[in-house]
Amino acid sequence: MSQQKPDDTIHVGIDLKPEDVTVAESKATYAELQAYIEEKYGFKVSNLYIAQAKAALGIKERENYNKPKTPNSKKLVCPPDKMAAIQEALRHFKMI
Repeated sequence: MSQQKPDDTIHVGIDLKPEDVTVAESKATYAELQAYIEEKYGFKVSNLYIAQAKAALGIKERENYNKPKTPNSKKLVCPPDKMAAIQEALRHFKMI
């Protein structure tokens, strides 16, 4: 390869089957989860509720850098019906 000119190219082909999905490819974004839940259940869920559901299931999230300034701030809790919908959406996208 050291003898090749800089404008030479190498073409590599990789054949993948649909079942060869990596862990990173099977992850859904929050927007995809929200769209799925709204389409299937007819209600909206916030990013906070999705994060709470992921934390309850042990899915590791990055650290939140937008922390509240007061330690006694009000924390919203995800209702059980929305928690169940989020968990079903996570199963649909094969994240759990």
